[in-house]
Amino acid sequence: MPDSRIRRIQPADVPAAVALVHELAEYEKEPESCLLTQEQLTRALFGESPKLFGHVALDDEGRVVGIALWFLSFSTWRGEHGIYLEDLYVSPGERGSGLGRALLQALAEECLTHGYARLEWSVLDWNDPAIGFYRSLGAIAMDEWTVNRVDGDALATLGRG
Repeated sequence: MPDSRIRRIQPADVPAAVALVHELAEYEKEPESCLLTQEQLTRALFGESPKLFGHVALDDEGRVVGIALWFLSFSTWRGEHGIYLEDLYVSPGERGSGLGRALLQALAEECLTHGYARLEWSVLDWNDPAIGFYRSLGAIAMDEWTVNRVDGDALATLGRG
C-alpha cells in the first residue's frame, strides 16, 4: 500500500527541494560544491523534455521534508532501463519516521510499474548510518566498482579533443 506521505514532486515543491539538496551538500561536507538553483531544478523536472524526476516526503503538516531525485539508466547487459537515484535526503528531524524507506519504496514501485530492472545509487563510504539503512532494505554494495567522473577543466579538455 502506498504511503500517503510520499508523492511525485510538483512545481510548488521546488524551493523546498532545492533547500534540501543544499542541506544534503552540507551533510556531505561539500556545501561550496552545491550550486543548484530553483530555476535549474524547475527546468530539469518540468521543462519541455524532462530528464529528471522526483518524489517528495511530507510531514504531518504537509511540508516537504524529504526528497528523492532520480533519472533513468539503462543496463546493456540486461537490456532494461532502471532508476538511478541521484539524491535521497530526509531532514534530520524526520529521520526514523519511515520517510526514507517510503521514498525508496516509491521508487521500487516505479520500477515494478514500468518494468525497470533495478534501482541503484551511490553512498559515501563514510556514511555508516546510510549504509546500514540501505543494507537493512536488501541493498547490495557494489564494492568491486569504482565511480569515475570527468568535470570542470578536464571535461572541457576531453570534449575539445
